[in-house]
Amino acid sequence: MRRRTAASGFDDESQPRSRRDDPLRSLWKRPASIFVLCFVAVDLVGAGLLMLPAAHARGEDLTFVDALFTSTTALAVCGLSVIDLGAELSLFGQVVVAVLIQVGGIGIMTLASVLGVVVIHRFGLRMQLSVQAETRALQVGDLRGVVSRVVVVSLVCEAAVAAVLVPRFWLEHGMEPHSALYRGVFHAVSAFNNAGLSLYSDSLTRFAADPLVVLPAALATILGGLGFPVLLELRRHLGRPRRWTLHTKLTVVTTALLFVGGAIAVTALEWNNPATLGPMSWWQRVLDGTFHGIMPRSGGFNVVDVGAMNQSTLMVVMMLMFVGGGSAGTAGGIKVATLAVIFLVVWAEIRGNPSVHVFGRKLSPGVVRQSLSLLFLSMTVVVVSTVAVVAATSFALVPVLFEVISASGVVGLSMGITAELPPGAHILLVVLMVAGRIGPVTFAAALALRERTKRYDLPESRPIIG
Repeated sequence: MRRRTAASGFDDESQPRSRRDDPLRSLWKRPASIFVLCFVAVDLVGAGLLMLPAAHARGEDLTFVDALFTSTTALAVCGLSVIDLGAELSLFGQVVVAVLIQVGGIGIMTLASVLGVVVIHRFGLRMQLSVQAETRALQVGDLRGVVSRVVVVSLVCEAAVAAVLVPRFWLEHGMEPHSALYRGVFHAVSAFNNAGLSLYSDSLTRFAADPLVVLPAALATILGGLGFPVLLELRRHLGRPRRWTLHTKLTVVTTALLFVGGAIAVTALEWNNPATLGPMSWWQRVLDGTFHGIMPRSGGFNVVDVGAMNQSTLMVVMMLMFVGGGSAGTAGGIKVATLAVIFLVVWAEIRGNPSVHVFGRKLSPGVVRQSLSLLFLSMTVVVVSTVAVVAATSFALVPVLFEVISASGVVGLSMGITAELPPGAHILLVVLMVAGRIGPVTFAAALALRERTKRYDLPESRPIIG
């Protein structure tokens, strides 16, 4: 039984009850919860701003669902849209969207890095020193340096892409200088943050034959999708792969394989499709096919009609969207490192190896369990959501499945049914975009923070598998 002393105001646990029972103090001990609350708060503020009359170009108010969807797709850097941003939003509304994209990209990357430091703080001193020696990147307590490097890297990359797009829009595509500047900066921000939102109703289709527009957008998507930890390490050790951490090696190798494989697959499968690449010259087919092999990795832009692609191509695109990009970056999906770990587990099992080894390292059982858990949960979310939308609408399975994977992987590609879905389906897609953007970060942080060492174990047994 607790007793409180009249003189000190403390209970018999020698700690102020007001501090111990303070809900804010308890909440700050759970950084993943702070992440979710901040994301939702900014999302609602963005929706409120988009509902203001000043945000509309045609004098028509947006419904709450449409405003919330637009705010979420910008903050989650997804790219799905129920409205024509260039036609239905005023300059103020478009700036709100651009700011939300920037906050969603830089803010999420920063928080992912900060959460990594918070996780390290929960380890013992020996583990902290081991992790710092392995990563040679983030240092415990260096939060100000983490934030500043994220912001600098992001702004430099966006400025470099804008420096190419702005003169191209002005000199080659006949835009006024101020319009070229604004549209070049907007699309540079959208590309690096893997948002895929465009001021044109046809995305980047009108620039399909312009390599000085298509290639910078693709390069920005690749850089943003690698993840900040990888970008920072490549900046320091670009020419010395032996000094890369295991995470960087897995991310770079897997990303390269998926980019090459996706580009070849999409280009080959759509080569003779009269509705997409068929009417183009050979170099345009290679250019646009490569572009569409990169965009499913969470980019979201398109230069051909995705809805007109062959069924086989759509299957390839959906698999790429489900995987996504690198961890602690602007991309979504289950992440390339997760895919690499799962492949290595399967390969080790096929070869009969009891442990998983890669690049001279042994993967811990915890990493394997987290990867399998994330894969299973992501697949379950996609399946359940697809069944719900198909049951509630008249749309066929493939377009709905494509839409659900695009939302949960925060990609933004669509077969053209987004605006035609009912409000209930839009709310579901909003939930999927939020879960797809903050889910993997909070899920991984929660698993790491909850990991405990048991002092006993139970007898081992083996069920029948297969």
